[in-house]
Amino acid sequence: MKKILFAVLLSITSIGFAHNCHDHSSDSQPMKSVTGEGFGIDTQKYMKFTKDLGNGEQVAVVNVNGMVCDFCARGIEKTFMKSADVKKVDVDLEVGKVLIAYSSDTKISFEDIKEKITANGQTAVDMKVLKL
Repeated sequence: MKKILFAVLLSITSIGFAHNCHDHSSDSQPMKSVTGEGFGIDTQKYMKFTKDLGNGEQVAVVNVNGMVCDFCARGIEKTFMKSADVKKVDVDLEVGKVLIAYSSDTKISFEDIKEKITANGQTAVDMKVLKL
């Protein structure tokens, strides 16, 4: 019975700590956390992101602190893609930016975006909305 209980506790613990991208103390080289600042966007990336969006749609450019790995990026993408108002999402870890495309009739709330990003373990620091 003790062996079964130990195995159950061990599996629960390992599930809870399967990935903590903010703790890389065992890595030989710590991952770099980029501070999202300013609203400069790589023109080619932006054109690629918006090429299949229609006129009137909106893109929220969000500066985010605390993104360090692909796991962070995928978590943010999955969270926003659950919303029917979101057309597409692109996370750029190198510059700390998240692009979120919304339909033209959506009222974009920075507080809502900030809450979703915080739930993923990062911090949204500011946002700018661009209309297509």
